[in-house]
Amino acid sequence: MGMRVGWTLCLGLLVATTAWTVQSQFVPADNLLIACGAPASVTDNGRVFMGDGTTLTNPTLDAPGAVVGSTTVPNANLANPKLVQQARIFTANSSYTFTVTPGRHFVRLYFFPFVFTSFSPNSSMFSVTANQYRLLNDFKPAVYSTDARPLVFKEYSLNVSDSTLVLNFDPSGTSYAFINAIEVVSMPDDVVPDRAISLTQLGAVATWGSANTALEMMYHVNVGGPSVSPQNDSAGLYRTWQADDGYIFSAALGQPTYQPATTIVYPLPLTESIAPQSVYQSCRTMGPTTTANAIFNLTWIFPIDLGYTYFVRLHFCELLSSTIGQRIFNIYVNNQTAENGIDVISKTGHADYAMYRDYLIRMETPGATKLWVQVGPAASSVSAIRDALLNGIEIWKLNTTQGSLATGVGIAAPAGDGGSSNVKTFVGAGVGGAAALALVAGLIFFFCYKKKNKGLNPAKSKKHAPPAWLPLPHHGMSNTMSTASYKSGTGSYVSTVQGSNLGRYFTFAELQEATNNFDESLILGVGGFGKVFKGEIDDGTKVAVKRGNPCSEQGLTEFQTEIELLSKLRHRHLVSLIGYCEEHSEMILVYDYMANGPLRGHLYGTEIPPIGWKQRLEICIGAARGLHYLHTGAAQGIIHRDVKTTNILLDENLVAKVADFGLSKTGPSLEQTHISTAVKGSFGYLDPEYFRRQQLTEKSDVYSFGVVLMEVLCARPAINPALSRDQVNLAEWALQKQKQGLLETIMDPKLVGMCTPESVRKFGETAEKCLQEQGSDRPAMGDVLWNLEHALQLHEAAMQAEQPNLMDASAPMVSSLMPPPMLSHPLDDDDDGSSESSERHILGSDDEDLEDASASAVFSQLVNPQGR
Repeated sequence: MGMRVGWTLCLGLLVATTAWTVQSQFVPADNLLIACGAPASVTDNGRVFMGDGTTLTNPTLDAPGAVVGSTTVPNANLANPKLVQQARIFTANSSYTFTVTPGRHFVRLYFFPFVFTSFSPNSSMFSVTANQYRLLNDFKPAVYSTDARPLVFKEYSLNVSDSTLVLNFDPSGTSYAFINAIEVVSMPDDVVPDRAISLTQLGAVATWGSANTALEMMYHVNVGGPSVSPQNDSAGLYRTWQADDGYIFSAALGQPTYQPATTIVYPLPLTESIAPQSVYQSCRTMGPTTTANAIFNLTWIFPIDLGYTYFVRLHFCELLSSTIGQRIFNIYVNNQTAENGIDVISKTGHADYAMYRDYLIRMETPGATKLWVQVGPAASSVSAIRDALLNGIEIWKLNTTQGSLATGVGIAAPAGDGGSSNVKTFVGAGVGGAAALALVAGLIFFFCYKKKNKGLNPAKSKKHAPPAWLPLPHHGMSNTMSTASYKSGTGSYVSTVQGSNLGRYFTFAELQEATNNFDESLILGVGGFGKVFKGEIDDGTKVAVKRGNPCSEQGLTEFQTEIELLSKLRHRHLVSLIGYCEEHSEMILVYDYMANGPLRGHLYGTEIPPIGWKQRLEICIGAARGLHYLHTGAAQGIIHRDVKTTNILLDENLVAKVADFGLSKTGPSLEQTHISTAVKGSFGYLDPEYFRRQQLTEKSDVYSFGVVLMEVLCARPAINPALSRDQVNLAEWALQKQKQGLLETIMDPKLVGMCTPESVRKFGETAEKCLQEQGSDRPAMGDVLWNLEHALQLHEAAMQAEQPNLMDASAPMVSSLMPPPMLSHPLDDDDDGSSESSERHILGSDDEDLEDASASAVFSQLVNPQGR
C-alpha cells in the first residue's frame, strides 16, 4: 500500500491543501481557427474562424484542384450551422501548413457531410495525417453522421516539436476528401500528463515522452450533470463534455446530483484546465439504499478501438459530505481493481475540492471492444455508508509506435505502455517477466480456444435453421462427438451415438413419442430457453425433456456447453444428463426426472408438507458435496455461478442434486486467483465482491450457498420486497441476527422444538463464514461440507441423549413424509428476485443406487447471455 501511495504522490494526484480559487482563463499561445471553404470570417459562439477563401498567411494551403462546396439546406441538429455549411473539397493530396509555437496543441477537425454538385457524401473516403501521426485512415464521415448528430467531430492532442504542423488530406483511390473547419490551439501543460498508473503492467507507474506521443479524445463525460458546451467550459479551452446518460449501464443508475451554485476549489497544483467547474459541480452516487448498494457498482461502458492503450482520467469532488470515512469506495477499470479505499475528503481535506486519478490500460483482448469504468463501495466495515461517487470521466487513445491513431491501423504496441523505447516503468523486479508470461499464457489460451471451438461452428450445410438459431454441428464437436450415421432413407440420425461420451443421441421422433408429441398437459415448467416436458423413453425411464424455443435469445452456446462440458461430470449429487437431440434444427436436452422438484418448494410457497431439520441438514450436505466435486473433482474446477434453492433438486428419496449449469464457468487455473466475466446470477444470491469486480472465483459459489443455508433455516425468499427495509435481503438480515446471537429468533417456526440448539448454532456459524464480504475470508466448499456434517452429528447425538424430550419431524421413516410427485406451479409472489422465470424442472432418477461414478451432467436454465 505504501508503494501505491508513493506512486500517487509522484503522479501529482494527491493534491496539496493550499487552495487556489480565483483563476484566470488560459490564454493559448496559438489560437488558429479556420473556416474551410468560407470566403470570409465566421463567428461561432464568440470565436472568430478565419475563412480560408481569404488571403491567409497562417496557415498556408496547398490544394491542387480543390473545390469550395456549400449548402443552404437547414439542419436543426447542428449546433454551429454557419461554421460548417461550407467545406473545402480535395480531389488530390492536399495540406494545410500551420506555423505554431512548439508544444502540445489541440487539433480539432469538423466534418459535416452534405451533397454538393457531383460530390456525394457516400463517395468520400480519405486519410488524414498531422506531421508524423496518422489520425484517420480510409475515413468515411458519412458512416458516422446521423440525422440526430450530423456533425462528425474529431479532437486530438498533439505535441509539435518544431514550429510547423502540416495537416495532410489524402483521398482514397478515386474518392475525395473534405474538411469544414479546423482548430489548432495551444494546450495547458497539465491537461495531458506524461505518466499514469498502468493497469496493464500490474499497477506500475508508466511514463512516456511528450515529444512522440499523440492522443485522440474519445470521451469527455460530465457524470450526473448536463452536457457542457464549448462556450461553457469555464477554463476557456472550449471542450465539449457529454452527459453520462448514454453510457451508464443497466437499471442501477444511482442518484445524479447537480449543484451549479457550488464554488469548486482547485487545490494547488490543480487548475481549472483539468476540468471546468460544471464537471465538478455534478456527480452520481449510488443512492440511499444500503442493501442494494452492497451488491452493485456504478458502471459506465464505452465503445473503443481494439489494439490501443487508453489513458483514463476520473474526476472526483465530494459535494454531499464533509466527514472523513463517510464514503469510501473502490475504483475498477475494465474489470481490474485500479485503486481501493478512495476517500475524497481524506485526500483533499475539504468538501467541494477537486481531485482526479489517471490510469493506463491496454485493450487488445479479442472481442474486447468496450471499456468499463466502475466505482463501488468498499467493505462495510471501512466506511460509514455503502456508497461511491464519480464526477467526470475522460478517455483518450494513445498512438502506436507507428504513430497511428487511426482505426484499423492500431497493430503495434502503443507509445506510453511498453511500446516505445523512451517509456519508463517504475515497478518491482519480476513484473516484466510476469507480464511476458501472462502474454504467452494468453496467446496459448487464445489459440487453444480457437482450435477447440473451430469445431463448434454450425455446419454450413444446415440451410433450414433460422438466423441465430443454428443446429449443433454433425461432425465437428471437437474430438468428443463421434460421427453420427444415418438411417437409410430417413435423413435422421441413429438413436445412440456409438463411442460418444456425450450421452445418448435421440431422434426427434423418439422424443415426440416420449412426450406424446410434446403434449401441453405434460409441461413441467417454462423458462427463458423453452418448455420442459415430462416424458418416458423406450426402456420405461421417466425423463424431463427440455425443448428450446427458436424465438429465445438463448441457444447454441449454452446448448453446446451443457453437452460437451457438463456430460464429463460424474457425481451422485449432480443431476444427470441422459442425452440430447439436434435434428431438424431442434435443440433438446433430456435429463433424469426429479420426482420431488426444487428444494425451495419444500421450504415455503407450496402446499407440500415441510421437511424436518435432519432432512434439511442432509439435503444441504448433499448439495455441498455436489458443489465440492465441481470445484475440485474435475481436471479444472467448475464454478456453478447460480447456486440457489430452485437449482437444488430432490429425487424420490429426497436426495439432493445440484442442477442448472447454464451459467457455469471453468474455474481459474493454479496460476490464477479469478476469472473475469460479466456478472450473471440471481439477485439475492450474488456474491457482492463478484458483482463489484466481475472477478469470479469458487468463493462466489460459497457465498451463494451461504444464502441457501439461511433460506433453509428461515424458510423465506432471499429477497422479499414486501418486508421492512432491514429485512428485505435475507443474507444481510440473517447475518445481523447471527452476529447478535439471535439467529434462532428468525428461524422457521416449524422447526421450533424439533432441532437442537448446538446444531443450529453450528449451522449458523457455517452460514456466517460463507457470507463474509471478502471472498478470501470465506471457507472452501470442502470446509463448509465438514461443518455441515458436524452440525448433523451434533443433532443426532443430542437426539439420542434426549429422545424422550425431543421429537424431530425428520425422525420417522422418509417414506411417511414423502410428498406426492410435484406438478409445475407459477412463480410465487415472494420469488427470489431473479429477473428471469425459474424453470420448474422436475428431474429425477429411478436408480437409487447411483454412485459417485454414475454418468452425470446437469439441467440447464440456458440463460440470457446479457445476464440477469
